[in-house]
Amino acid sequence: MLAPAQQNPLLTGPILPTLVRLSLPNMAAMVATSLVAIAETSYVGALGTPALAGLALVFPIVMLQQMMSGGAMGGGVSSSIARALGAGDLRRANALAMHAAIIGLAAGLCMAALILVFGPRLFAVLGGRAAALEQGVAYARVYAFAIVGVWMANTLASIVRGAGNMRVPSTTIFVAAAAQITIGGAFGLGLGPFPRLGMGGVAMGQVASFTAATAFLLWFLMSGRARVQLAWAGTALDGALFRDILRVGGLACISPLQSVATVLVLTRLVAQFGVPALAGYGIGARLEFLLIPISFAIGVACVPMVGMAIGANDVPRARKVAWTGGLASAAMLGAVGLFFAACPALWSRMFTGDPAVLESARVYLVWSGLAYAFYGLGLCLYFASQGAGRVLGPVFAGTVRLAVVIAGGWWLAARGAPQWTMFVVVALSMVAYGLTTAATIWLTPWGRR
Repeated sequence: MLAPAQQNPLLTGPILPTLVRLSLPNMAAMVATSLVAIAETSYVGALGTPALAGLALVFPIVMLQQMMSGGAMGGGVSSSIARALGAGDLRRANALAMHAAIIGLAAGLCMAALILVFGPRLFAVLGGRAAALEQGVAYARVYAFAIVGVWMANTLASIVRGAGNMRVPSTTIFVAAAAQITIGGAFGLGLGPFPRLGMGGVAMGQVASFTAATAFLLWFLMSGRARVQLAWAGTALDGALFRDILRVGGLACISPLQSVATVLVLTRLVAQFGVPALAGYGIGARLEFLLIPISFAIGVACVPMVGMAIGANDVPRARKVAWTGGLASAAMLGAVGLFFAACPALWSRMFTGDPAVLESARVYLVWSGLAYAFYGLGLCLYFASQGAGRVLGPVFAGTVRLAVVIAGGWWLAARGAPQWTMFVVVALSMVAYGLTTAATIWLTPWGRR
């Protein structure tokens, strides 16, 4: 059973210092993940502009797996376990861990099959042609074999985080990221004795690193060292426990689908301006995905704090945690966005020297960087709402963002508007997302059902 509430810092400790303490390990791991994004883009940039364009086609699918498994379904897993622990029910938390692992395995297998079967068609629909399409398919065919590991590693990490342990999953992700950079670079570019396998070699880094991370986290959860145990024997399957996870995680999965759908629509709209424009947009958009880990680090720290407070029926504290995390995320992303809006070349020149590609990336960063604060606010509040088991409002906000992109983008495209106007729509959609999420959190009652 749990220790008394007065001995649980997640329930009684000062909010901001506790959030900082929980966020720092996540931040270190997410910095490593960001370095992977930079390294992969650098490797692919060395393979040429068609490879960069091919990565722009595949990258939304790659991020979708991370966002769904680690952020959406992972948040549902952490939330359910944290609420059980907050209510003092350790047995239920252990049973939820086993049900979560089953969900992660099933989802990973399904997603891998979908990418193998439908990936090439999807990339063609997005505007991939000739060499760009060929490069994208080469990456995706290898990456599909990493997807089960991605889902399992992130699901198991979410189990550990739900109990308030950020150190072990963060260390695991950090080491996996280092392995991914090393292996992907070695096989992608043919460094040292390794063969030059191009895009497929870059993707091999994900296969190896996430498989190893899954194996370690399984061992940790079954070794008796974790607060929540993963015990296969003696735990009967219970539909109520699946529903407890899926009513939050399943609904939350709509949000990353909306985010990726937004990127896919923009990818299709920008593709009409040519390969350099698409490659530049891919470089600029990668900064947005690079900033997500900052909100992720703060947001996943909010999940167990909010969840345990809800489990203990301390709704005022849960709300204070949510707003504190949301404002901190907005401040950090806003500062980074303004910096790169003022100095876009510091980002884009890391990946290419092509003037046309650089100009496309510059215009994207100038406009989108002005709106990153609103995006950071909305994203962190999305995680906090998972802890409370109330994600409908942030999902609605994602729908608003997607609607702004679709309506604005296609309206401009129909009138032959220049490329920069598409990026104005991106900025407006981020502002709409942040403000709508904040409004729904403010209006939605929290507490036990």
